[in-house]
Order: sequence, then structure tokens, then C-alpha cells
Amino acid sequence: MKKITLSVILWALMSSLAFFAKAEFNHVVVESAATPLQPIMIQGPMPIEAEYFAGLLDNVQTEKSGNATFYKGTLNGYPVVVVKTGKGLENTAAATAVGIIKYRPLIIINQGTSGGHDPKLQVGDIVLGARSVNIGNFKTPKLAKAQGSNPLTWTPMDLMASEGSAGEGDSASDANKIRYYAGDETLISVAVSIRDTYTRGKIVKGTIGSANFWNNELDRIAWLHEEMGTSVEEMETAAAAQVAYAYKTPMLGIRVLSNNITNHGEYDPSTAKACQSFVKGVVEAYINQLNATLKPL
Repeated sequence: MKKITLSVILWALMSSLAFFAKAEFNHVVVESAATPLQPIMIQGPMPIEAEYFAGLLDNVQTEKSGNATFYKGTLNGYPVVVVKTGKGLENTAAATAVGIIKYRPLIIINQGTSGGHDPKLQVGDIVLGARSVNIGNFKTPKLAKAQGSNPLTWTPMDLMASEGSAGEGDSASDANKIRYYAGDETLISVAVSIRDTYTRGKIVKGTIGSANFWNNELDRIAWLHEEMGTSVEEMETAAAAQVAYAYKTPMLGIRVLSNNITNHGEYDPSTAKACQSFVKGVVEAYINQLNATLKPL
């Protein structure tokens, strides 16, 4: 028994010496690679709607792709990409697709100016896009030559309906509907949480209508407002929403009224900067929310 005990003691002593001998070797610890933060992407169609926000970023690098300009930098230390998309559905769709593929954004906010459809909204009010919709997708009824045209009789057409929905009759029935894209609920909640910081007008949830035309016909505007629920119109948000949905990227449209023909609200270009300032607050609040969830144990 004593021999066994002595052997155990000797083995333990030799193991300890071996451990300490190994511990004396020079060594290096390679840290686990950190997952890069996904940037927040802010879109604006025109210089007046994008460049103020780009000027708020630190460490800015500018990159071009097609008609879009990407300003890559940081806001409060968090990566942000501001995109000057160019006007219209096509420019916005292209910039959104390129931006998602190249930068892998965590979220997208499409923001800028808009024209009012709701008479209750004033110049300076901001609409959070609980929904966005393409208000240029329509099918016209058959009319003979010289029978004229009546846009108030046009039928909404869903371009993203099933592949068998083109044509006439029963094959087209699946496309006879309006397609709305819902805004990201988390972003809406963050925007609502800071609404008291905005002093140019009120913050409301609504429907943003997008198309490549500028409506000045009050009856047409009233029809869109009543039949499709539009709060405002512009030329970009629905395109960004469609592409963001295809790439499974959370997205929200935020649009300020720069004019409202329905209640004689005159155009005010300063609203573009006001909108970007509010969106900056939304981004900062969102970053704070992210940081709170990433605190170490």
C-alpha cells in the first residue's frame, strides 16, 4: 500500500513539473474572429434628400454603382451606408438590390419628401410607412377608339401575382388586387418612441404610394386616397420595399410632406433636411436598442 501511495505521489509531482515546464514556453492566444456589424442603410433619391445625412457620418468613403452613390461611414461608431439612389422606381430598385448584395444591411430606411394625399396632413408632417404600395400598376378597361380614357375606372394590378396571372379573363383574375408592403414593426416602434423630438409637424402612420408620375389632378388624388388608402405619394418607397422583401431585409419608408395640393400646402424644400434629422434620431435610437441587447454577460 505504501509503495502504491508513493507511486501516486511521484506521478503527481512529475505531472506538475511537466505542466509548469510546458507553461514556460512562449505562446500566443488567437482571439475568435468577431462577426462584423451589419450596417444600417439610409436611402434618399435626390441630393437634397440624401447629402445632409451623408454629412453626418464619420470616416466616409464614397462609392458609385450605376446611377447610385453610396456613402459608407459610421454614426456614433456604428456602420451606416447612405445611398443617393436617384429618382424613380427603377433607380431605387437597382440601388436597393446592389446595396443589399454589396453591404448586407441589417435594415433599410427609405426617406425623403412627398406630396400629400390626405387633406388632414400639413406640410412638415411625417408619415411612417405602415404600408407602401405601387400606385402605377393598373389595367385599363377596353374602350373603343374615340371613347376617351377615364383613370378612375382603372383596376389595380398585382405584378407579383402567380406566373399564370397574365393575359385576359380567368387567367388574369389572380392579378386583380392591390399589393401592399408592410413596414418593419420594430422600426415603426422606434420612430414612434421619439416622435416628441420632432417639432416641424406631427408623426403619423400611413400608406406611402409610389409611381413614376406626379399627380396634380385633385380627383385622381382623392381616388387614390379613398380607394388605395394613400397618405402621400412619391416615386421610390414601394420599389425599395419590393426588393427588400425579395431579399428578406427589414425596411421602412419615412416620408415628410413637402407640399399638399389637397389643402393648398405650398412646397417647402427645407422639409427634406427636417426629415433627415428625424431619421437620424430614429437611427440613433435603434443603435441604442441594439447596444442594449449586445451588452456582455
